[in-house]
Amino acid sequence: MSDGTSPGGHSSSSTSSASSTQRLTRSGALLAGAAVFAVGGLGYWAFQAAGFEGFSAGIAAQALLVAIVLVWTGSYLFRVVTGNMTYMQQRRRYRSTYDAATDDELQKRFDALSPDEQEKLLRELGQLQDSSEL
Repeated sequence: MSDGTSPGGHSSSSTSSASSTQRLTRSGALLAGAAVFAVGGLGYWAFQAAGFEGFSAGIAAQALLVAIVLVWTGSYLFRVVTGNMTYMQQRRRYRSTYDAATDDELQKRFDALSPDEQEKLLRELGQLQDSSEL
């Protein structure tokens, strides 16, 4: 389309705009999981180097990982409750763009009607009362 939107109503400029949230892709999620695994291993060795022995180092590293997962889960639940999730943000942005495009298109179609057709349509929709009913 010539107005900068794709046939689906998406603005081509909105896909390139930077947002304050980072998008987590499938590979990003796998890397995050690997990072948590690595933090567990590094934590075990760090606790051993700090003087913890055997099982104590493992328990301390596991406690650290549990704390990390709880904080991570808590931040996710907070975003769910506040509605600050990527999908919801995308849906709101798409809906507002779609509504604006639809409103513009409907207004163009309405303006293209003759005054008699506009009046008839408004009466059918209940936006205009018949003068005989007054």
